[in-house]
Amino acid sequence: MRAYGPTVRLAGELTAVALRRLGFLPAPAQPVRHSDAVETLPDEPIPFDPAHWMILVYRIPTEPTRLRAGVWRKLKGLGAIYIQSSSAALPASSQAERALRGLRAEITDMGGSATLFSATTLAGQDQLVNSFNAVRDDEYEEIIDRCDDFQRQVRKEHEANHFTYPELEENEVDLVKLKGWFDRIRARDVLGASKLDLTTQALRRCEQALEEYAARVYAEEGEEPSPL
Repeated sequence: MRAYGPTVRLAGELTAVALRRLGFLPAPAQPVRHSDAVETLPDEPIPFDPAHWMILVYRIPTEPTRLRAGVWRKLKGLGAIYIQSSSAALPASSQAERALRGLRAEITDMGGSATLFSATTLAGQDQLVNSFNAVRDDEYEEIIDRCDDFQRQVRKEHEANHFTYPELEENEVDLVKLKGWFDRIRARDVLGASKLDLTTQALRRCEQALEEYAARVYAEEGEEPSPL
């Protein structure tokens, strides 16, 4: 093993409204197919070496408790799993190293201590990989549940005969948020979690539901969707 040190940066996201204002998404009043307003699913992730991991071992002052909670949230956001108390692991990559170096520096700045290791498993690799993938599958399952909620909401609009541009835009924003959430989880899914395909299918169904709803909105306004 060898130890490391600092710096992490967090990237923000643009909402659908912000993207529209910048001209990257069409205005909802335009008769376009709404599947075009949603990002396409990314390419297959590059496989990682399941035997090589970055491990952060840290100690944080017990007070204030927000410090410990803040570190936990950041590790969760990176997709790390805990192999024991205050010891978190990520599949090794330059991105994981940079992020964990930065988090180590933050822990040190808050009065704690941390050591970052580059490690290779000698035994128990399957258990570690399964634990990592189980967390990703739990995250995928959350998206699938939200996709079900999204489709139920769109069905309610149909049942209520409520076809308006404000509702269309609201549904579009919700779907873009789901897609952004999916992209973040998929970026962390580097060891082949089992529920990726199910989640992709659920999002496709949401896209189709939004497209059908958009077509009804256009029909109510006397407009025609653009051809494929």
